[in-house]
Amino acid sequence: MPKPKQKRSRTRRVGESAFGLLLLLGRAVAAVVVLVLLAAGVRTSWGTAQHVLLNGREQGTVTVASCGEDVCRGRFVPELEGGRERTVRIDASQVRRDGGEVDVAVVPGTDEVVRTGWGGGLHAWTPLGGALLLASPVMAGGLGLRRTAWAAAGAGLALLGAAFLLL
Repeated sequence: MPKPKQKRSRTRRVGESAFGLLLLLGRAVAAVVVLVLLAAGVRTSWGTAQHVLLNGREQGTVTVASCGEDVCRGRFVPELEGGRERTVRIDASQVRRDGGEVDVAVVPGTDEVVRTGWGGGLHAWTPLGGALLLASPVMAGGLGLRRTAWAAAGAGLALLGAAFLLL
């Protein structure tokens, strides 16, 4: 005959409930951290990517003339006739410092340009790649989503590597 179960004390039941609540709270905090990291990566990336991806931006080529620490300057030649040639600036991380021509799009209302094509598109999304790398340990440790974390880390590394190779 089975032994009759002994009823747990009220204190033990409250303690178990509180521990379960703490576990649930820890997972909720980890999920919020992952969502904030990924949202920040997308928002930061979109600031540049919108000029690369959306039509209607003035496009052309830049011949890099000089580079400083963070910014390079060069002569912009528009694709379409009727546009004006002018000196523009581009982030030094988007071009090789040895000169050469780069396909670009003009940020409306400024003298700043961003690189277009595959290299420019991948460069624009590098903050998202970094956010994926930062979020992957939180996914694995805080949420227990190890396969998802490996996939996120792999996608982040692939994005960063491809952007570096297509510079």
